[in-house]
Amino acid sequence: MAAYLYAELEVIDAEAYAEYRARVPAVIAAHGGRFLVRGGEMVVLEGPVASGRRVLLEFPDLAALRAFHADPAYAPLIALRQRAARGTLVALDGLPPDGA
Repeated sequence: MAAYLYAELEVIDAEAYAEYRARVPAVIAAHGGRFLVRGGEMVVLEGPVASGRRVLLEFPDLAALRAFHADPAYAPLIALRQRAARGTLVALDGLPPDGA
């Protein structure tokens, strides 16, 4: 069952964040992950929303997502992201194929 990593970020150092963006895709792909949303236009349809950047990644399952986040190759990128942006990352379990 797919799992998703959702991030809401406020970029505070654009140059450092650009380095993070350039380096992170290889680590994501190594764990079977792929971007579904990476910035782009956001249209608020209801309710208050803080400004910032939204990112949504899909992984084959929660184990793969956790393995990505715990990967020693990702550790320096976490530190880079945390210097470049403030925000929240959340892991979400997807629905089973039958949607139940």
